[in-house]
Parts: sequence; C-alpha cells; structure tokens
Amino acid sequence: MTSKEKGPIQISIENKITEALNPTILEAVNESHLHAHHAAMKGNTNKETHFKVTVVSDEFKGKSLMQRHRLIYGLLNDELQNQGLHALTLKTKTQEELEKQ
Repeated sequence: MTSKEKGPIQISIENKITEALNPTILEAVNESHLHAHHAAMKGNTNKETHFKVTVVSDEFKGKSLMQRHRLIYGLLNDELQNQGLHALTLKTKTQEELEKQ
C-alpha cells in the first residue's frame, strides 16, 4: 500500500466520522510510517496504526475538548480494540472556531 492509497482502517475512520458528525472538513492522514521504528510497533505488520485526524463539525458545539475526543474514540472503538489502530492525534473544532483562527 502506498501512502496515497487508503486502507480499510482509514476508510472506516472517514466513514464513521462522516456518518456521525457530518463534518465540513475531515482529514485523516496515515502517519504509521513515522512510528514503525517504535518499540511497541516491533514485529507489527499493520500499515495503519497511527493517524492524524482533523475534524471540523458543528456537532462539537458546547462540547469540551475532552468530550470531543471521547466522542471520536467511541466512534472508533472497534478499530482501536480489534483492528490494530494504535494512536490518534486529534484536532477537533467547530466551523466558528476554525474561522476565528
């Protein structure tokens, strides 16, 4: 799999977040190659272990950063528990927060 090809975990991340949060922006970047040398990844052949995910959705209105992250982790529980997803770097904002930057 090349870095441009989407694997099943990336597709699942994008589908689940899109279904639940109707984001105006969703970027899921596979950064697994940056962590392949880490001790925890030794012997692991999964090419989809680490993702940087940016989500802009008005579903985050009124939610704290912790609540937003818990929501994403809840959506991706199966990927984290059963499919080898090891780590997420999350950036979660509302459209209004994005525009204020």
